Amino acid sequence: MANTDGGWDKANLQNEVEFMDILEDQRHCSDLRFAFRTFSPPPYKGGPTCSTPELNRAVLDSQYLRYVIQEVAVETGSSLEEVRDEADKTLQEMSQNLQLRFIRLMAFTFRKVFKRLFSAIYVNMEGLNALQQAAQEFPVILMPNHRSYIDFLVVSYILFTYDIPLPVIAAGIPLAGMKMVGEILRRSGAFFIRRAIGSDKLYWAVLSEYVRTIVKSGFAPLEFFVEGLRSRTLKSLPPKLGMMHMVLEPFFKGEVYDVTLLPISISYDRVLEESLLAHELLGVPKPRESTTGLLKARKVLQESYGRMHVNFGRPLSVRKLCEGKINRCQYNLLPRDLPQKPNAEAQACTSWLAHLIVRIQEEGSLTSPWSLMACVLLQVPATALTEQGLLFDQLTEKTLWLRKLALDYGAHLSWPEKVSDSEVMSSTILLHHSIVYRKAGCVYLVRADEPERKHPISPEEDVMRTAAAFLMLASYRNQCLHVFVRPALLALAISITKSTQRDEIFTCFSFLQVVFSYEFIFIPGRSTQDFEEACSLLEKCKAVHVSEWEVTVSDTGLEVLSFLQELLTPFIDSYQLMFRVLCEERDGAFTEKEFLPAVRSVATKLIISGELQTYEALSSDVQKNVFSVLRRLGAVTKIKTSEGLEYKVNKSAVRRTADMLAGRIPPQIVQAVPDARL
Repeated sequence: MANTDGGWDKANLQNEVEFMDILEDQRHCSDLRFAFRTFSPPPYKGGPTCSTPELNRAVLDSQYLRYVIQEVAVETGSSLEEVRDEADKTLQEMSQNLQLRFIRLMAFTFRKVFKRLFSAIYVNMEGLNALQQAAQEFPVILMPNHRSYIDFLVVSYILFTYDIPLPVIAAGIPLAGMKMVGEILRRSGAFFIRRAIGSDKLYWAVLSEYVRTIVKSGFAPLEFFVEGLRSRTLKSLPPKLGMMHMVLEPFFKGEVYDVTLLPISISYDRVLEESLLAHELLGVPKPRESTTGLLKARKVLQESYGRMHVNFGRPLSVRKLCEGKINRCQYNLLPRDLPQKPNAEAQACTSWLAHLIVRIQEEGSLTSPWSLMACVLLQVPATALTEQGLLFDQLTEKTLWLRKLALDYGAHLSWPEKVSDSEVMSSTILLHHSIVYRKAGCVYLVRADEPERKHPISPEEDVMRTAAAFLMLASYRNQCLHVFVRPALLALAISITKSTQRDEIFTCFSFLQVVFSYEFIFIPGRSTQDFEEACSLLEKCKAVHVSEWEVTVSDTGLEVLSFLQELLTPFIDSYQLMFRVLCEERDGAFTEKEFLPAVRSVATKLIISGELQTYEALSSDVQKNVFSVLRRLGAVTKIKTSEGLEYKVNKSAVRRTADMLAGRIPPQIVQAVPDARL
């Protein structure tokens, strides 16, 4: 199959990280021989591990689960036998059944698929070697980011290739329902978790004891996505803390000496689900996971998706990270086998660690040429991209300027070496032919094909034809936003305050971090360090002068500051639209299902009239993030009713937030409600 990415054979990776293409040698040897190669990983602490039935028996026989079973029996009036049977059924539904012969089947299948889809899969060997050593010493928790369904087993494939113990993997229960595929995944190490657990006390107990037993016994490395869900926008999601606390609790209680956390950053030139994700953001229901759907998706094998980079981070000791952050003596006050609700200190420590892992994942990800190009393209008016086009030479010039800025900010770039910049740009456009195309020296946005119809297309339908491509473009821009977001927030704070006073700018910067806390990842308690980092980066590129009391714009800094502010403009405009609609909404409670379509309708009309320039206001993720942050700020209240969840708006609080964001009133450091609940 021809490579549409220009035949790039080597990634020029900054920061001297050594990556190896694991597909290069595999293209020249038998897939069957690879699958049936000798697999002999070193055992955990040199001893034999238990079997899957023994693991499940240990969970059911644990003092902790026995105690919870007795509590549930008393609370529900059921017999102990009935509750224990329910716990056993839950465990059977949940548990993995890792078997080497199915790993070999997975390796054979994935090897064929990967060679078809990707021109290269780059893996950093130093990180793999460190993982191999760590897996012999303490329980290892593998924590990849989650951007594609491919993430799910690619780590297992790599570990199989290099004789490293295979992980058990937390997966959503819908995958278990796929005929044949669900059982193959289970026997490849997947254990399945319901998405809506709610207040089901017995289910929580079985799940938490299952996870803790895996960690305590060293049964296998445990892999889970700390973000909880696959990111539909390709940027990091705020971490979920439930599973994080489960893997940390054996250390908190002193049941293991240490736990090793291993962040993994998976980066794609092109994501298989790019169109599917964009349409989900526009309100198209997500297809149900099914074997039939998987077979229908075979057409993706006809496309090229460029390169994948899998960056195994440095193993992190929980013992060292938590030093001084949590007093573990509190766990000695009660028997370890009794259920203990995590206190505020444990919740804060878990939240801090989870956010730290996501930030390390971001820092370990690689920025592709396309991600930088998407940043540039999204600052071009929509009509220009769809009608007049952007000059290819102009796109190239601005992308190369942005490449230098990204390098100044310490980004890892996967820019090909020994290839001219013009060829890199041309090959990138060809790879992403589903979003843009080049014609007569200009680059245009691809719009969805117009179906045959009896009546002319309506303006609203025309907006949706364009919106999917813009949201795909925005998703690829999002892949590199973590590189620029701190200096961009500082640039925005300077613009909003129109001040040079350092303390006023810092106050606005901190306010912006709270407002966008669901869009970007900020480690709790690090606002001052983030501000200092932003000042340093803007000073490094000579955009500002920083003194003890002032931050002033330099004569040469306007281009950088303007570009960084424009990066955040789609978010500002989308949030202000939501604030406006909320304040115009009728008084009384409403549901999310009632409100979000209304926002999309208003946004569509404003795009048609030209009053709104960004299509990202149509994204359901942006809309939900606004809801979440307003709840944290106390401007929206969630109310439980007999018919479900409803929301009530404090319009004066919403207007105040909108006014501070627009600079109409001075921004203040906002005391947000903590969301580190487990």
